[in-house]
Amino acid sequence: MSELTKVFTNLRSIRAVVRDLTLEQAENSLKKFEEAVAEKRIQIDKIQQAENERKERIARYKELIKREGITEEELRAIIDAIPTNARKKHKPRPAKYQYIDTNGKQKTWTGQGRTPRVIQQALDEGKTLSDFEI
Repeated sequence: MSELTKVFTNLRSIRAVVRDLTLEQAENSLKKFEEAVAEKRIQIDKIQQAENERKERIARYKELIKREGITEEELRAIIDAIPTNARKKHKPRPAKYQYIDTNGKQKTWTGQGRTPRVIQQALDEGKTLSDFEI
């Protein structure tokens, strides 16, 4: 919990803060705080309304499915036929380069992503990537 949250949720802390403000500053702060709370209420109401509409749609779909006599197996087949937006996994790229790391182990690199430190140092010294090709 942040320090600001602790202050806003504790009456003693609020009193301590208000004690250091002028009456005008405290009243302005109160108005701004009330405005922010009102915005939060509106936001929560919109979320709740959207959830209620979603539940109503689901109830309508359930009733329609029941009325049409669609079985669970038919419904599953329909759902399975709908393409998903899940990202497809790609096959790993084949390694293009081979090098010996600082621990003496032989490693490979696909040429994608960040250049390994050993290869980058060699490139800085004048070598080319073709020197590391497999």
